[in-house]
Amino acid sequence: MNQRVEIPVPVTVRLPTAPPPPSLSDGERTRLRERIKRLLKERNAVLVAHYYVDEDLQRLAEETGGCVADSLEMARFGNAHPARTLVVAGVRFMGETAKILNPEKRVLMPTLEAECSLDLGCPADQFIPFCDAHPDRQVVVYSNTSAEVKARADWVVTSSIAVKLIEHLKARGEKILWAPDKHLGKYLQRLTGADMLIWNAACVVHDEFKGLALAALKRQNPDAAIIAHPESPAAVLDQADLIGSTSQLIQAAKDLPNKKLIVATDRGIFYKMHQAAPDKILMEAPTAGEGATCESCAHCPWMAMNALSNLAETLETGANEVHVEEAVRVKALRATQRMLDFARSIQQKSHGD
Repeated sequence: MNQRVEIPVPVTVRLPTAPPPPSLSDGERTRLRERIKRLLKERNAVLVAHYYVDEDLQRLAEETGGCVADSLEMARFGNAHPARTLVVAGVRFMGETAKILNPEKRVLMPTLEAECSLDLGCPADQFIPFCDAHPDRQVVVYSNTSAEVKARADWVVTSSIAVKLIEHLKARGEKILWAPDKHLGKYLQRLTGADMLIWNAACVVHDEFKGLALAALKRQNPDAAIIAHPESPAAVLDQADLIGSTSQLIQAAKDLPNKKLIVATDRGIFYKMHQAAPDKILMEAPTAGEGATCESCAHCPWMAMNALSNLAETLETGANEVHVEEAVRVKALRATQRMLDFARSIQQKSHGD
């Protein structure tokens, strides 16, 4: 089969310029945690946190009956939980996804300024005409996209089920238009042989992992295993002992026999990795090689905008509520629900049902 890749002109994405939340003393941290716990109960709210946010928020979600997870499990959890208010600690598309699935619930975020470079790199006003120019293709978008982009898609997918979905569509004889992450798209194309057109965007964190510097770190630690998220460049993935989603990487940290692990994803994941594998030595994959500098330095600057202080303020005031236009929400729900249904079918097959 003749494969071809069409690359649109990349969109310039600017990193946030606002300073990170201020450091807290132990006393301030304790007082904020107790205030948030009280407010969660009073507001009939549950905290849903991504693996990449500050460990204070992850720990708080665990202690209050919330959820710390990847974007797929965050969507599942929020959809199933009876709380009337969902508080999403992560980036904006995660809050939008919660609202798409739960229009009857109030969805709050510590800040609405926490964006995602993949979302920003795939603006709907450019993506929709691109899709319209290729009507013969199934439009598959990564969950790291806006509600408007999801509304144009046939499928939404997360990295944890992306391989199986692309294999499923290829087996049906479908041609695919993929967006927005070019590294994940090319990885899926290489792995499955599917006919894919691939949008030209990248995660500001994973795009900065350096293949040559990683090889040098591996030479210094020959007994270490390299585990990588598929949003990383091919030069990194080609060296990886295991490639997987955030949840799959945490499981690998537990399962792999290696004492040392070089981890090519956002370092926020180390909190859950240490829980899963407390005896392992975790090292960040290098984001700067010889003559290079890093902008994100293995941590998403937008994820870092989530903090105890703005979480408490949001719960106190009800600010930073996520809204999605109903017409857009209904269209985006179709592709998002297909993702959840497909993930459920995979889970059932794995359990022999």
